[in-house]
Amino acid sequence: MGLRWRTRRWLALLVLVVGLPLYIIVAVTILNLLGRPHILVEMLIYIVLGVLWALPFKRLFLGIGQAEPEDERRAREKR
Repeated sequence: MGLRWRTRRWLALLVLVVGLPLYIIVAVTILNLLGRPHILVEMLIYIVLGVLWALPFKRLFLGIGQAEPEDERRAREKR
């Protein structure tokens, strides 16, 4: 059984607000420690890292921007 829609929504928000800035800080710090490569190589590295961070969270983000599913809304209204 997967996560409830509301739980996924909160986790996605946490990943975007906390996880992504931390990932950016770590990526920039590591790249600066290794020395600055040519600007085009550096840009390519940032593009690749920008795509790689989202791959583990792909299923978490699916459907988050849509309205809450009716099943959960009805179950909450019955309480």
